[in-house]
Amino acid sequence: MNRQPHSLPFSFRFKWKLQTNRLSLLLDEKRRQGIKIFDLTESNPTAAGLDYPAEEILQTLRQPAALRYEPHPRGLLIARQAVAEYYQQRGENIDPDQIHLTVSTSEAYMFLFKLLADGGQNVLVPQPSYPLFEFLAGFEGVELAPYRLVYHEEKEEWRIDFDSVTAAINSQTRAIMLVNPNNPTGSFVKRDEWAELNRLCAEHQLALIVDEVFSDYAFGADPALISTLAGNSEVLKFVLSGLSKILGLPQMKLGWIVISGPDDWRRQAQEYIDLLADTYLSVSTPIQHAAPQWLKLQTLLQNQIKERTKANLEFLQAQFANHQNYRLLRTEGGWYAVIALPFLQREENFVYPRSRQRVGASRLFF
Repeated sequence: MNRQPHSLPFSFRFKWKLQTNRLSLLLDEKRRQGIKIFDLTESNPTAAGLDYPAEEILQTLRQPAALRYEPHPRGLLIARQAVAEYYQQRGENIDPDQIHLTVSTSEAYMFLFKLLADGGQNVLVPQPSYPLFEFLAGFEGVELAPYRLVYHEEKEEWRIDFDSVTAAINSQTRAIMLVNPNNPTGSFVKRDEWAELNRLCAEHQLALIVDEVFSDYAFGADPALISTLAGNSEVLKFVLSGLSKILGLPQMKLGWIVISGPDDWRRQAQEYIDLLADTYLSVSTPIQHAAPQWLKLQTLLQNQIKERTKANLEFLQAQFANHQNYRLLRTEGGWYAVIALPFLQREENFVYPRSRQRVGASRLFF
C-alpha cells in the first residue's frame, strides 16, 4: 500500500475515521444547554451508586511492601495465588504458575495478538460482540474474521453458528476468540459447543482466547452452561479476566491470562509471554499487593451488582411482556440485554425520533 505524497507520517494502524458522530455531538449540545440526561448506557459501576467499603479498599494500598519494587514477568506470587484461589472457589484447580498478570484485559489481548499472529493474519471473533476488539486487533496489525451467533426462537437461546466458524477458517487463521458470557448477547457457551470448538482448534492447530470478565454474573444455574473454561483443555487456551468486572473496580487496573493446553505449547507460550511482559512490566506493585484483600470483597461487591442487574432485567421483562413490536431476547448472564425491534436501521438512527432498528442492546447495569 503506497502512501499519498501529502499523507502524514503515521502508521496505517490508525485506519479509523476520528470524526465525532452525530449522537455524541447531540449529547454535547444538550449538556451545554444544561439539559438533564438520564443515561441508560451507564455501566460504570463506580458511577452506579454501589456501596463500596472505601476505607478497606484504600487502606490496602498503604502496605509497606508496596514501596519495594520486585519485578516479575508473571506478576507477584502473592497476587497470582489470590487469583488461583478465586478459580478454586469456582471448582477449578489452577497453578499460580499458569497465570500472567496484566494491567488490564486490553493489555492481555495485546500480548496474545502479538504472541499468536503476524501482521495480516486473522483471529476469529463472534458477531455480535464487543466493538473494542476491532481496535485492539487493528493496533497489532491483526485482522478479525467474524463468525455468527444466532438466536434460536424455539429454544430462546443464542448458539454458535459452526457453519460460519468453519467458513471463516483459512490458512491465515491463528486463533478463535470466545466471550463467555458474550457481550452483548449474555449467552454462555454450551458443553456441546465447547467440544466442537476444541475439535476445530485441534484439527486446524488454532489457539482459543476466552474472555470471561462477566462469567460471575449468571442469572441462574444451568448444567448445560459452562461458567468458566479456565481448566485444562486439549488445545492451547488463554482465559482472560480481571478486577474491573469481578469486583466492579475498573479504576484498580488488574487483569490476567490463565494459560493451559498441551505441555509443550503451554510452556512455549508462557516463555514468550514472559518476554512480552518483562518488556513492559506495566502492572502496578501496590495493586498486586492489594489484590488478595480486594478479592475477599468479592461476595459483598458482586451481590450488589447481581441485585441491580436482576432488578433491571425484571423491569425490562415487565415492559416487554405484552409488547407487540419489540421483544426482549433471553439472556443468561452479564450486564447487557438484547432487544429485537421490527426494522433495521443504523444504530445511531435508532435513538433519534421516529427511528427504528431491528436489534439493539440495552445495558442492565445502571
